[in-house]
Amino acid sequence: MNSLKGKVALVTGAGSGIGQAIAVRFAQEGAHIAINTHPGGTHTGAEAVGPIAQFDPDALAIPANVDNRAEVESMIQEIVKNFGRLDICVNNAGIEIKKTFLDITDDEWNKVLSVNLYGSFLVSQIAARQMVKQGDGGKLIFVSSIHEDVPFPQYAPYCVSKGGVRMLMRNLAMELAEHKINVNNIAPGAIATPINQKVLDDPEELKKAIGPIPLARFGKPEEVAALALFLASNESEYVTGSTYYMDGGLTQNVTKY
Repeated sequence: MNSLKGKVALVTGAGSGIGQAIAVRFAQEGAHIAINTHPGGTHTGAEAVGPIAQFDPDALAIPANVDNRAEVESMIQEIVKNFGRLDICVNNAGIEIKKTFLDITDDEWNKVLSVNLYGSFLVSQIAARQMVKQGDGGKLIFVSSIHEDVPFPQYAPYCVSKGGVRMLMRNLAMELAEHKINVNNIAPGAIATPINQKVLDDPEELKKAIGPIPLARFGKPEEVAALALFLASNESEYVTGSTYYMDGGLTQNVTKY
């Protein structure tokens, strides 16, 4: 359980769900962890870092808006000040707004694209600059969604932002290869996280949700974390520019979605 020993990892949007599961797994594997939480969000830094601190007592929780350059710059600087470097960056922070296309406001559209797409660009750019400065490579991991490919009515800005994240990842994989920075993407389907709790607690809604999923269940955050661990470790040195679907087969069954 030391595949990331000595590595320093940043995980954005790690207050709960997939982000926190990734941070915990990385800490279990020996990494020093910095998690990013949303300022004023429902999960305080102390609460979010609690499950991680038992494996990494020096773990940091840094509140920052991922779509604010000054705050992201400050966050990376704090990580380097505390741990001396940055080796792994997981872009997981994201939001969604449910609204029909005809009713979406400019502010709602811009906010989703700002956090999900611009935020991914911003965090990865500043993290990659630090990795290039260090001179010995690194790992950039994006957490997108199957909805980068699969339409999701009433979530147009979310789908557009995730499609953009996938293309951003592919482009960065080409540009950063010369710096030995691997860039990959995880596209989760239905995962048992707090955002899906209402569905998980409603037997009828749950039955409807898992109907199109060949494996007939929701995924677990820990399963996504296991894939992220592979992409963060030395085992994935020859992998870059790839999207890994973790969806129980849902994208192969979109005609029933």
